[in-house]
Formats: sequence, structure tokens, C-alpha cells
Amino acid sequence: MTDDNLPTANSQTFVEALAESFQQDQLQVGQLVTGEVVAVTGDVALISVGGKTEALMDRAELGDLHPGDGLEAVVVSLSPELRVSHRAAIERREREALRGAYANGVPVEGKVTGRNKGGYDVAIAGVRAFCPMSQIDLGFPRNVDAYLGKTYRFLITELADDLGTMVVSRALVLKEEREQTLRSAWERLTPGAVVEGKVKSIRDFGVFVDCGGVDGMVHLSELSHRHGVRPSQLVKVGETVRVKVLEANREKNRIALSMKALEPDPWEGVAERFPVGGPFQGTVARKTEFGVFVEVEPGVDGLVHVSQLRPGMTLDGPELEPGSTVSGWVRECDVARRRLSLTLREMAVSDPWEDAHQRYPVGTVVEGVVERTANFGVFVEVEPGLTGLIPASESDVPKGTELATAFAPGAKVSVAVLSVDRERRRLSLSVKKAKESKVAKEFRSWAAERQAQRQPEMTAFGAVLARALAEKNQ
Repeated sequence: MTDDNLPTANSQTFVEALAESFQQDQLQVGQLVTGEVVAVTGDVALISVGGKTEALMDRAELGDLHPGDGLEAVVVSLSPELRVSHRAAIERREREALRGAYANGVPVEGKVTGRNKGGYDVAIAGVRAFCPMSQIDLGFPRNVDAYLGKTYRFLITELADDLGTMVVSRALVLKEEREQTLRSAWERLTPGAVVEGKVKSIRDFGVFVDCGGVDGMVHLSELSHRHGVRPSQLVKVGETVRVKVLEANREKNRIALSMKALEPDPWEGVAERFPVGGPFQGTVARKTEFGVFVEVEPGVDGLVHVSQLRPGMTLDGPELEPGSTVSGWVRECDVARRRLSLTLREMAVSDPWEDAHQRYPVGTVVEGVVERTANFGVFVEVEPGLTGLIPASESDVPKGTELATAFAPGAKVSVAVLSVDRERRRLSLSVKKAKESKVAKEFRSWAAERQAQRQPEMTAFGAVLARALAEKNQ
């Protein structure tokens, strides 16, 4: 190649100008082009789109763009000047996105702009859509105007090719969100997990807790270690609580929760705090036909059996009404079985039967307290831990008279010891013998007193002899 064939600077400029001219001639209205903001003058911006001249664009469409920034635009006119629109490019992209969202089932954002007879007008990416009233929420809306002016996520259910018709549904989005929340909640709610939730409702049998989209129930027995308390005394609706998952059955849609499992075990150390033979003070929690349960401390209840009431005390008495304070002694403590046996009677410090036969020999008259009566006799407490029986035949009660009438619980009675069986722990007593013993004692006392007061008496012969001696001495 000779130097004459080499392109000169002038020829290179001409070629470039010609190419730019061809490029501009190839632009068409509606074509999407890429460009760069060159300058801003007055109400227009100059956009370089690769042609021999810059295109014009309304300055209002720049937004946050500045000279030197790149952008996409749509050719809107070729003459008398080349004009492009960045907004049209954005709308085109959004419309393409709408088609993609419809094809792939992806929710889009829209604003409710109006309401008509059948539903709502929704603006989505500059396109008017229709949402049936039945699809604006999961249930039929209570206030149909509550949605106006608000922005929500919708799922496109129908879309024409020219975007002239678009039907959307918010209910489908809400349903999917709820399903996702449920899936996430069930993944978290495994047995043994500890979660937080809000009290949704309170019933007599327990409390329902919202655990993040899934409701679980805390049964009354799992609310607290304390007995006899109502759910409303422990929690309030809307309160945040910590619960432990006991059971989570997705098939049965059942979740069992516990608040009690997260509380310290109140029976820990009970044996040390309430030793056998030690005193206690508590509050009557509830009554049964066989005794009363006493709360000695929160979560720890003990039973006072009816046989362990003080003599003269009955279950119907005012001193045993729920809420009343009682005191007594601990008879037995079984932490493993969570049982605490209590008594309101004074307890013996040692086994009173060990030497009962020595302290109460047959015939001894003692004073005891009537515990209770039966058809066959009367039970009398001689001392703490030592109770004897007065057989009906030894009660000294006339036939036909009820023992309960003659021996009121709590009354004191004098009895004589008939027998003591240490091995079988039986003490036989008698009111009749006690009375006989008392009469005999009184007679002996009277006789002794009479003997002490008696003076020697003179016979008739002695009197004559005494007078004779007296006369002789004179």
C-alpha cells in the first residue's frame, strides 16, 4: 500500500460523521436506547445517544441524574428534533416486569386509588388494575373504604397482552404470607423449645398463646406450680409470656405449652424447710370430704386429713374456710411423690407407746379430750400421739342414748385405764370404772376423815364406876 492509499485525518472524520448519520437514520420512534446526560439547559437536558446530534429530554425526567450519568431512554420523536424519554423507558421496564411477575407468580406493589361496585381500582407501575372486593382481604372487608389510598402487595391473576386488562388479588398474597408464617412457626415449635408469645385469650381450662402465627394452649395444670388459682389471676390478654413446648402435632394442629416448666421447682428443698415434727403455718387452699389442703408456700400444698383436725374442729367450721390461716405440725414429707402430710394436733416428740404401760397402769384415772365418736365407742386423746377407746359398754351412757350426744368432740372426760397393749397400740378406757374409782376414793376419804374426828365413848358400867370413884375421893 502506498502513502496515497492511507486514510487522512479529514477522511477519518468524514467516515465517523457518515457512520453517525447512518446511526441516527436507523433510530426509530419507540426504540430503547442507552445514553449519557451531557448538559442541562433551561427545561431540557441534552442526552448523547451516539448520533451526530444530542437528543433532547424534559429536565423533569432527570430525577437524581446529573451530567455524566448514564441512562436508558425511549425515542419519542425524530423531527423536528430528536427527543427521548427516560420515564418511558422506566415504564417499559416496569411493564416488562409486570409480565414477568404474572408469568412467575411474583407479587407486585400497587396503590388502591378508588372503589367501585365490584371492587377497587389499583395503580401498578402506571397501569390501572382491578381488585375484586372479595380479594382485597382474607375475609369480606368490614369497612370497604379502609383500603383507599393505601399501598399493598398484590398477585396478578389476569393480564392481557397489551396490559389493557389486569386483575389482581391481595388475598392470595396474605394467604401465602400466612402459610409461610405457619411453616416458619412449626419449624421453631419443636418439643422442648422455649419461645415467647402473646396471650390471645383466657379460658377457665387454660390460656391460648399466639406463638408467631400459630396458637398453642397452656392447660390449667401447666400454668403454675400453685394450686387453686384461676388463669386470669396469672396472666392478662396481650401480655408477653415465655412458654416451653410440650407437644407440637402439625397433623392435629395441636400445640401444648407450659409456663410451669420454666418456673423453679417449689419442692426443691422442702424436706429441709419442713422437717417431720416441725411446725408450719399456711393458708387453706381448698377442702375435700377427706380433709383440707393447706398452701404452706407458693406451689407447695399439704394435706390435713380429717383425722388430724384438732378435737372439736370440723371441716365445716369457719376456721377452715379457704383463705384462712392455720398452723400445726408436719407429720410426713415425701418429696418424690410430692406429698406433705400435716396435722393440727400437737405431736409427740417421741413414741408415747413405748412406755405407756408404765405411765398408765391398769386402774389409773386420767383426763383426756374426746376426739370423735363411733357406734362402738368413743375415741379419747390421753396425750399427743396416744389415743384410747372407751367401748360403748364402758361409757356409762344409758341404753338408747347416742354416744355423740353425751361426748362432744373437744370435751374433757375422766377415764380409767382398763388395759394397755403396746404392741398393738391399743388403749382401753372406761368412764364407768373412773366413776366407780372416784366414788370409792371419796368414800375412803370420808371414812378417814370420820375416823380422825371420832371420840372414845363410855359404857354404862364405866359411868357408874366413875361416879363411885369420884364420891370416894371426896
